[in-house]
Amino acid sequence: MTKRRKTAVIETAPHKTSVACLRRLPAYLQMLRALQAEGREYVSGTVLASVHHLEPVIVRKDLAATGATGTPRLGFRIVDLINDIEHFLGWDRRTKAVVVGCGNLGSSLLGYRRFDGLGLEIVGGFDRDARKVGHMIHDRQVMALAKLAKLVVSENITLGLLAVPAAAAQETASFMAECGIRGIWNFAPVKLKLPDGVIVQKEDLAEGLAVLAHRLYHVAPAAANSLNKRPARTDSRAL
Repeated sequence: MTKRRKTAVIETAPHKTSVACLRRLPAYLQMLRALQAEGREYVSGTVLASVHHLEPVIVRKDLAATGATGTPRLGFRIVDLINDIEHFLGWDRRTKAVVVGCGNLGSSLLGYRRFDGLGLEIVGGFDRDARKVGHMIHDRQVMALAKLAKLVVSENITLGLLAVPAAAAQETASFMAECGIRGIWNFAPVKLKLPDGVIVQKEDLAEGLAVLAHRLYHVAPAAANSLNKRPARTDSRAL
């Protein structure tokens, strides 16, 4: 069995890593896997920076945070860099999770197969609606929310995906925390108030739509107008 290289910063200062860095690392991983599939052995930080339209110094700092080290004139060994990033993100171990709220969004989350490749194992779903309890959604059982605490203990569940309506989000999240859930991925459009020991990551579709809509109606038209004002190119071969 191959022994993993030590990555010193993982245990010493993970809290110092910026959210921006954590959001960039999956994009690096995607590119590294593509390069690995092409048979490439090494990659430079400069190449990663150019593809992602970043300054090389930013990429170097991001990779240094994972404990990755490169070789002069060769760059980073791709297989080692993939391992370092996955280990830093915790994607090389299994994190068991549940989906709480099995409506349209919750059902989609239950069926999202790419979670498996991110180290996330969705054990099942929970809902207060008795009409949904006992049903299978994407091969995963929907259970009564009252049974959450028991499963958290028996299956060592640490993460919960919250996909309930806004009106029920705070009460449900508080119940999840009481059951022993230590991390909540919040898909409800509500800011949650939970004990300090519970980590919350909020995903608000409205925020992404706001950025997209603004660029679509303000930035994109301006860019299109500038293109339209460019003089037409004349093909000398047609003269």
